[in-house]
Amino acid sequence: MLRTMLGGKIHRVTVTEANVQYEGSITVDEGLLEAAGMLVGEAVEIWDVTNGARLRTYTIAGPRGSGVVCVNGAAAHLVEAGDTVIIANFVMLDDAEARVWSPKVVFVDERNRVTQVRTESVQVGTQFADSTS
Repeated sequence: MLRTMLGGKIHRVTVTEANVQYEGSITVDEGLLEAAGMLVGEAVEIWDVTNGARLRTYTIAGPRGSGVVCVNGAAAHLVEAGDTVIIANFVMLDDAEARVWSPKVVFVDERNRVTQVRTESVQVGTQFADSTS
């Protein structure tokens, strides 16, 4: 049996741009993608904390250190510059792997710079385990 588990998330990042003319995807600062363990071209969920919109797209790397988070294409009708969003990916793991899996959670400041990376614990009674930065 395979289980779908949270792989990682970039928590409460600020959208810097929305470009309805681009063909699709979300452009994210390459450093943020790396910190969350996300790959270019990987499917991600975007949850707009500001307006409640939820959508699925794929990632494109933006310049490292730029703080860019640009929602592209049709999704730009749902998410605007200035919105706060959560970007999450998921992984498929067998049952044994899923029971010990620890997803990465990336926290950012108001300029989308990494302030902390934590791994969520799946152990009963603990919300977060080792801090990795």
